[in-house]
Amino acid sequence: MGMTEDDQSLSRSQRRSLRRIYNGRSVPIIADGKPFLTYKDASQYLQSLAPHARDAAYAEMKEKEK
Repeated sequence: MGMTEDDQSLSRSQRRSLRRIYNGRSVPIIADGKPFLTYKDASQYLQSLAPHARDAAYAEMKEKEK
C-alpha cells in the first residue's frame, strides 16, 4: 500500500487531530475566513494550500477548537 499525494500533504498526526476536531461538530470552525464543519471539507482545503499556508490554517483550526 503506497502513500498517495493526499497522504503526503498532511501528516498522520495532523489527520488524526483534524478527525478529533471535526468529529460530531455542529458549529463550524472559521479558518482563513471560511467555515469548516467536517473533516473532509477542512482536509480538502488544507491540501489545496502551499505548505506554509497549510501549517498556518491548521494551527488556526486547532486554536479555535478550544
